[in-house]
Amino acid sequence: MPNPDPGRRNESSRRAVLTATLDLLQEVPYARLSIEGIAARAGVGKQTIYRWWPSKAAVLFDAFLLLSETSSGESPRLPDTGDLRADLALVLKATAAELDDPRLSEPMRALATEVAHDEALAASYHERLDAPLRDAKRQRLRSAQEAGQLADDLDLDVAIDIIWGPVLNRWLQRGPVTDEYVDALLDTALSGLRPRRPAP
Repeated sequence: MPNPDPGRRNESSRRAVLTATLDLLQEVPYARLSIEGIAARAGVGKQTIYRWWPSKAAVLFDAFLLLSETSSGESPRLPDTGDLRADLALVLKATAAELDDPRLSEPMRALATEVAHDEALAASYHERLDAPLRDAKRQRLRSAQEAGQLADDLDLDVAIDIIWGPVLNRWLQRGPVTDEYVDALLDTALSGLRPRRPAP
């Protein structure tokens, strides 16, 4: 009989912990979530969790990343049909729908709170999640810039903040992020970002 694969066993336990964390967040507020509770739900010992993660917040972040994983493991990319407004509307409306999903919304709210108070977690969040997504957004806007749809001298990082920032901010404040809001946001943002036409 072949010996058990420790790597497979560890991956199975890791996923059990992350899945247990997500499941528990549907039942109790984040403030009541505990390492003990996660361990009991996952069927592992507390020390197993502490061996892999330094804090409850770190477990939460990896659980959130588990929700965001793609089957291909490729870097994120935004659609590029040549129609910038349509592509951005598709992405922002899909983002709003995800944020409205109870399985995602509570972990995301808890994570946003932890990132605001934990410098190490904030650095990890930027490196592992925000930076790759920001690169994808920057590439899409650069493509539009090269097509003459955005001003040549546009600061793309500021443009990203202008387009995506209001959606997250409104959601964090529990305001409605409707399709109509997304359309109005894009109309406002893109009208100010288009290249200025010379006077005749």
